[in-house]
Amino acid sequence: MKLKRVLLCIALLVCLLTLPVYADTAKGEPNITPETTMKEIRENPSIQGSGISTYIHVWERDCEKLSTSKDNWTLEYAVGSESVESCAAGLNYIIETYNAGTQVTYKLYTEEEIKAEKSRDHVELYYFPADRPNARYAVVLSGNALIYDGEFRGGASTAWELHQKGYAVFSLRYRIGWEASDNAPLEDLARAIRLITDNAEKFGVRTDGYALIGYSSGGQIAGVFANADVGYGKYGVPKPGVLLMGYPINNFNEAKPVYNILLDGGTGFNHYYDYNISDCVTLDYPPTYFWYGDDDNVLKLFNYWKQGPALKKALEKNGVPYQVHVYKSVPHGTGVAAGTDADGWLNEAVAFWEAHTGE
Repeated sequence: MKLKRVLLCIALLVCLLTLPVYADTAKGEPNITPETTMKEIRENPSIQGSGISTYIHVWERDCEKLSTSKDNWTLEYAVGSESVESCAAGLNYIIETYNAGTQVTYKLYTEEEIKAEKSRDHVELYYFPADRPNARYAVVLSGNALIYDGEFRGGASTAWELHQKGYAVFSLRYRIGWEASDNAPLEDLARAIRLITDNAEKFGVRTDGYALIGYSSGGQIAGVFANADVGYGKYGVPKPGVLLMGYPINNFNEAKPVYNILLDGGTGFNHYYDYNISDCVTLDYPPTYFWYGDDDNVLKLFNYWKQGPALKKALEKNGVPYQVHVYKSVPHGTGVAAGTDADGWLNEAVAFWEAHTGE
């Protein structure tokens, strides 16, 4: 009788071990198109498993009542026609990467650090590996001053375009809005660079000559971080090889006092938004490529002449190698800008990167 029980237990165990474990092994298909809805993207098992965030606002992921927010939006409606094809391809690559067993999402803070400051839980780094070993890498900072809509438009789309050129790419989800107090975005970027540097072999990247790619307010953060005193040097991480920026905010102008009151309770200055990129430019500043549209209404809102023109002047004054393009008609927030006057800007930016750091 005892032997029968043992044999029965063994048989049951074998059956359990051979059953498919859907919760752990279910995989989605890389079938995302511009017409795919946000609900369909969110329900893709591999998108869920990869950990990449699909929510546009900080609070949507954390609030059950808003968890279906933007479900009916198509990807094209969410990111715009200028970046949607590259974004869809980037998301499909995320699915393929996850399905191949590669980790996509990395938290940058420990459980203890998150317990001490809850906003750190929103900080994530998304990894788009290169197809070749020892590749150079770029970190993308989307234009996320108040909402996270740039994660797809700027992050996934740019990552895909650079992946096609043989680079590894990391898209950073840094703290924004009211969570961006006390220089949080600079700290988040420093953590990202430190993680990549410390795990270069795992990621298959070389640590020298990396590029910081920043859009809009992400460009302002990248530009400030490229200064040794307030950026990379202060945080003890390697210097960027180049800056590649699309429609960067050089100067937040009249918004600075408002930011100070809302984010930091009016406590002093020298927060990341107080700095102008142009004032951070020094003789040893990284080579800089940037572009913007002549009709960019957001840059005009912050005083057009204190934006691109002021940055160009500072780069010239300090003898920093640079390249700038002012396109006749490109609105703010276009990402890779396919179909606009700036179409193909990433090709020029990559050529600039390689010319100043070596391929």
